Amino acid sequence: MGARGDVSRRRGRVAPLLIPGEQVHFAFRTVRDFVVLRSERLIAVDVQGFSGKKRDVTSLPYGKVQAFSVETAGTFDLDAGLDLWSSGSGEVRLESTGNSDIRQLGQLIATHVL
Repeated sequence: MGARGDVSRRRGRVAPLLIPGEQVHFAFRTVRDFVVLRSERLIAVDVQGFSGKKRDVTSLPYGKVQAFSVETAGTFDLDAGLDLWSSGSGEVRLESTGNSDIRQLGQLIATHVL
């Protein structure tokens, strides 16, 4: 999904994790999961379980990202993805549907990491 539509809907769900002054740059979702990019880090929320009430929240500061890879969706394979390698936590994979602009996400990561 586009950045602005998801930003407003996702803000309330991660509000308790924010520090004063953090700005929202981008947000996207898959069927149940979502990712919110803030000014200093990204927050990935993995919705788990049948009811969706259980959530795994990962906060990854951009300063810890050592490398990343962007995989765009294809004609028959509609999934896109972003892989991040960070010091201390290893690889983090963010998957998205073809509706999300994964290239824009990659560009934002590059802006903060490089």
